Amino acid sequence: MSTTDAVKTVNEMTNKSFERMTSLGELNMRIFEKMAARQMDAMGLYMDHAMQVMKLATESKGYNDFFKGQVEATKELSERVMAEGKTSMQLANEARDDYRAWFEKNMSEISSDLKSATTNA
Repeated sequence: MSTTDAVKTVNEMTNKSFERMTSLGELNMRIFEKMAARQMDAMGLYMDHAMQVMKLATESKGYNDFFKGQVEATKELSERVMAEGKTSMQLANEARDDYRAWFEKNMSEISSDLKSATTNA
């Protein structure tokens, strides 16, 4: 293998490595955006709950009405949080699958590149 071929091989591997890292960065960004959206949805649930409790505090006719309203509001919140939790777990599973696919694809490419580089040597 000539020096020119070696330099060409190193340049190709460097460029492919850069592309791999760029694709990982893009994957990270997509997953971060999805997770951030989930967090905002969860915050919305708690804000809705707080508003509901404030409304109960001002509109209840007595302590018993307020207490019953709080129990119902808390029950509703916990049901919604459980549903959000399931959705977030699905998102985490999708992220795991995306990372695994990225890793397997890139390891396969690296292995192939190394094999071709050693056979050309």
